[in-house]
Amino acid sequence: MTIISDFILPCAQKTYVALYTAISTITCSIYYLISSLVSSDKHKKPQIPESAETEHPVKAFGWAARDPSGVLSPFKFSRRATRNRDVQLKVLYCGICHSDLHLAKNDLGFSIYPLVPGHEIVGVVTEVGSKVRKVKVGDKVGVGCMVGSCRKCDQCVKNLENYCPKPVFTYNSIDSDGTVTYGGYSDIMVADEHFIIRWPENLPLDRGAPLLCAGTTTYSALRYYGLDKPGLHVGVVGLGGLGHVAVKFLKAFGGKVTVISTSATKKKDAIETLGADGFLVSRAAEEMKAAAGTLDGIIDTVSAVHPIQPLISLLKPHGKMLVVGVPEKLELPVFPIVSGRKTVAGSLIGGLKETQEMIDFAAKHNIVADVEVISMGYVNKAMERLAKGDVKYRFVIDVGKTLKVE
Repeated sequence: MTIISDFILPCAQKTYVALYTAISTITCSIYYLISSLVSSDKHKKPQIPESAETEHPVKAFGWAARDPSGVLSPFKFSRRATRNRDVQLKVLYCGICHSDLHLAKNDLGFSIYPLVPGHEIVGVVTEVGSKVRKVKVGDKVGVGCMVGSCRKCDQCVKNLENYCPKPVFTYNSIDSDGTVTYGGYSDIMVADEHFIIRWPENLPLDRGAPLLCAGTTTYSALRYYGLDKPGLHVGVVGLGGLGHVAVKFLKAFGGKVTVISTSATKKKDAIETLGADGFLVSRAAEEMKAAAGTLDGIIDTVSAVHPIQPLISLLKPHGKMLVVGVPEKLELPVFPIVSGRKTVAGSLIGGLKETQEMIDFAAKHNIVADVEVISMGYVNKAMERLAKGDVKYRFVIDVGKTLKVE
């Protein structure tokens, strides 16, 4: 028993953590993959310019990956001139999402180089088109995961641009003019006003930036499936970039929250820092058994392959399990779902209307991400740390102060 407790179990735990961080990817990565496959047009290929610096009239500067090494370095390129309904902004902060790492390394197989990552962008408006009514010069704004959609399909009409079959992502996507989009690891950004988020004055730019991805992902799922009601007891699986924000939203909704994690070391942070009401170690069989049938719902933010049956057993009859992390596979036990009339459902990011609603809600309830603000020059080191899970819980680049044009 001593060998098991002193050697085998610690080794197993380290192996699990290493595996988790190695294959972890958040929802946005899969969102890019699914939507790119759905919206692909074999007759329309990206126009990779001979010189990204001259394809558009507005000079821009950022950091880009040139190949699957994922190493980022200074990059001169260009943005389009501000059109009638466009908003141009000076980028001040940009969060680092796990999908930035995966796309920089071409882990999903469709990266377009040179690639400027970043879809958690906040800044200040510097120019607006003649027909823009949403914001004005000097306003603080945000740009999230999308900068375009068809605006005509059933999903777009219902303010669900995130499910449009022809999305245009903030970076590594093909814009309406056939050129490649570049993200927020850069000095300026241009986007149609429909895809601009108005920024509340009392919401910090740096700690608010990750809400444009992690925030809208968790908020949208909880709202759509009705787990935003006061008094509900909801479990949050995984305490990372998505999970820690989910805890904050659930507490603001008036719910009771139990964090479920493989690591007992996160208990103090979950309860004392984030305000969770309870904590379960998912590998502790007796703990999980004692909590069976106690949760109204679960939001699962883990992207590593993990056992689902123990989690489903925590749900009350008619309970809902929301999957926003995207493991390679999900093995569902049928009988516990059928016998308890339980729901297992998925969700991606929110549409633009819902994202604005989320940002306003966050400002009202003082919800921000826990971040480590870094310089642009530290970005490659940050990517290395992110790959190891060494961040609590989001890196944010201080673009405005540390991006130096070379």
